Amino acid sequence: MPAIASLECSRCHQHISADQPRNVCPHCAGTLYVRYDLDAIRAHAQRPEPGGLQSMWRYSAVLPDVTPVTLGEGWTPMLPSRRHPSLFVKEEATNPTGAFKARGMSAAVSMAKHYGLKKLATPSAGNAAGALAAYAAAAGIEAHLFMPKDVPFANYLEGVAYGAQVTLVDGLISDCGRIVAETIQSQRTEAAAGRLAPEDVWFDVSTLKEPFRVEGKKTMGYELVEQLGWEYPDAVFYPTGGGVGLIGMWKAFEEMEALGWVKPGKRPKMIAVQASGCAPIARAFREGAHVSQMFENAATFAAGLRVPKPYGDSIILDIVRESEGTVVALPDAAILDSLLDWARHEGLMLCPEGAAATAAYDYLLDIGFLKPTDRVVLFNTGSGLKYTDMIAEAMQLERPTQKQYPVRTPVGGIITPV
Repeated sequence: MPAIASLECSRCHQHISADQPRNVCPHCAGTLYVRYDLDAIRAHAQRPEPGGLQSMWRYSAVLPDVTPVTLGEGWTPMLPSRRHPSLFVKEEATNPTGAFKARGMSAAVSMAKHYGLKKLATPSAGNAAGALAAYAAAAGIEAHLFMPKDVPFANYLEGVAYGAQVTLVDGLISDCGRIVAETIQSQRTEAAAGRLAPEDVWFDVSTLKEPFRVEGKKTMGYELVEQLGWEYPDAVFYPTGGGVGLIGMWKAFEEMEALGWVKPGKRPKMIAVQASGCAPIARAFREGAHVSQMFENAATFAAGLRVPKPYGDSIILDIVRESEGTVVALPDAAILDSLLDWARHEGLMLCPEGAAATAAYDYLLDIGFLKPTDRVVLFNTGSGLKYTDMIAEAMQLERPTQKQYPVRTPVGGIITPV
């Protein structure tokens, strides 16, 4: 594993040391990227061969030099569609906590343990909270989770079962983020006054407000390229709430090219997928804006897409435009139709966010943005089984209340009575 050369700000591009835990750039509050000496890595490390470690840590050559807190995350299947010969589904439901968030939290919690942090906090739309709870438990670190009160019940259950401190908030993830930030600021004031021990101040592992969740998520980019024979696909569909995975994959492509690990070629079109009920990135893209505006009255059953103002919005928009991709936002009805279609015809119980990606694929084929022969990877970011309450409500499906027993058919004989 390489030593970290520095942390680079995504906005002002200043470099700072990684010798202590950092949140955002101290100069401009920009997101920090982890930078390595890629020339040294290229001289001494080769890209992974078939076999080997079956987790995201197979890419240890481009991950921080720490002892991993791992539950076996990453190296998820690339499943070919049964109906679309050029379409592949990256099935993130097989991660330890049933969603892609396990990757980022494995890296973030590994670094938190390395730095000696004792208490971590995050706002979450659901799956990131569950992942933090699991990895914090594995690391022996205290976790504080803030989620909207209407998150999928599985996410709440995870937090409680793993022993985290769970707070349900009457609001959106933006409200949860505000509470976390205000609490930490208050704790820092108390610590400065000597009324609170420094180790009792929470460390914020919010989306793009610490450098290492991107490092975990970037492994999705390494994996999809390796699983396609170290070649780029034509397009990548990514359900985009906070957008860490999309940002991480773009960083991975940049690193792979510098290392000579990927066959030369044009990078894939990056397709950011949102729900019409919460589409700040889609609106900003359509209007030609550099940043998004707060999306008022956000509502969608795809809980992970209910992020009304992503912290990394400008980065997401830059990547989509540089890649000649696009942003698609579709209504919940279309997302539900695609979810049920894939369950019944492909045997995959997609999460609503993953179904937003399959619906967007159909839409872009219909309008001619993509051709059926284009090789495409879309991400199912979690298991649909973590959303049973949300999906059932969208389907207007209720558990039958009347007991029904099987009817016995008298056939006579030795086994059954006449």
